[in-house]
Amino acid sequence: MNTTPRESSSGKGRRLRTTIAVSAAAVLVASMVAAGALVRATAVPAEAVDAASAALETRMQSLVDAGYPAALASITQPDGETYDAAVGMADLATGTPPPVDGEVRIASNTKMFVATIVLQLVDEGRIDLDAPIDTYLPGLIAGDGIDGARITVRQLLQHTSGLPEYADQIAADAFAAQKRYISPRDMLEIALTRPAVFEPGARWEYSNTNYLVLGLLIEAVTDRALAQQIDERIAAPLGLEHTYFPSPGEWMLRGEHPVGYHAQTPGDLRDISEMDTSFAWAAGAMVSTPRELNTFMSALVGGELLSDTALALMQTTVPAGDELWPDGAYGLGLQSWHLSCGGLAWGHGGDIPGTQTRNAVGPDGAAVTIAVTALPWAVVSPDDHEALLEQYRIVVDALDATLCAS
Repeated sequence: MNTTPRESSSGKGRRLRTTIAVSAAAVLVASMVAAGALVRATAVPAEAVDAASAALETRMQSLVDAGYPAALASITQPDGETYDAAVGMADLATGTPPPVDGEVRIASNTKMFVATIVLQLVDEGRIDLDAPIDTYLPGLIAGDGIDGARITVRQLLQHTSGLPEYADQIAADAFAAQKRYISPRDMLEIALTRPAVFEPGARWEYSNTNYLVLGLLIEAVTDRALAQQIDERIAAPLGLEHTYFPSPGEWMLRGEHPVGYHAQTPGDLRDISEMDTSFAWAAGAMVSTPRELNTFMSALVGGELLSDTALALMQTTVPAGDELWPDGAYGLGLQSWHLSCGGLAWGHGGDIPGTQTRNAVGPDGAAVTIAVTALPWAVVSPDDHEALLEQYRIVVDALDATLCAS
């Protein structure tokens, strides 16, 4: 899950949007190339599949060549035609290929699910976007310059609340946090020891704390666990069998998956697949597959999960550009940016130790998800700002190229 945009450890350069993990990075010294796999889910003309499949697999191979252990991808066309690629190594120790459409931790893509539920509750008349969060969680959001009576639900969804970040403290050492449970209230308490970053509504700045609060809001309004709401309102209706919010203490991924790798010291690439993602909770704990994440995004942007009014609110943005997306904008749990071929893409993306995902729906309705099995600073040093930025950019560029070719 993404955290507040963070500078390189040298403090130089402009800030990147990065992940909940803020531990030191390592260099993956060898380029890893292994056999890839590509499967199409529907019958289409062989020549069309061959060309698209070859292009997708080539893009994924370029990510593996750049140092990511494995790359998984899925394209879902507007007519439902779907095909998937899996390239590299699922396990560096054994050299086994990654599973096609394997489960991955989708990190900050969780925010799209949480935002969708909040807006469903708006549709149902149970939440008012412009009501103070104190209306639903009285007295809970308070601190130095922080007043829940002045922060609205809309501002939480859009990262304009000014709430300080909690994630950099919780996951400063990803391996230490790997199998440790921490409650949402404890994480919120950590965040609220810090002063407000700015006045509510003054500007945009990404903070995972916003979605921590929104998870608590959903539970308070529905009297049900967040995991149950995600399953009943989204996963089950869409038939998503591998999209879920892990139970407390659930370390293992439930289905076939590639190993996720992280590094604490240079050259020490280690398996971090087993993880208690309570530290990410409503901001980034979920699991899905590339194909199922496409199904969800297509349903969301296609108006299957929200009323037209609520979807329009979700897609009302404020500027949120960075070095990767200078023209980026952020709605209510949904990001947008312009594709190189023209038109607007809608999605989110997310990073968590062991996985980086980039995903969006293009202007023609095609959906693409790409997942690689390490974060950039497990591949290059965080002290080299330009190299780190490039390691992010190659995944973003692969997403852009795939959407433009779809």
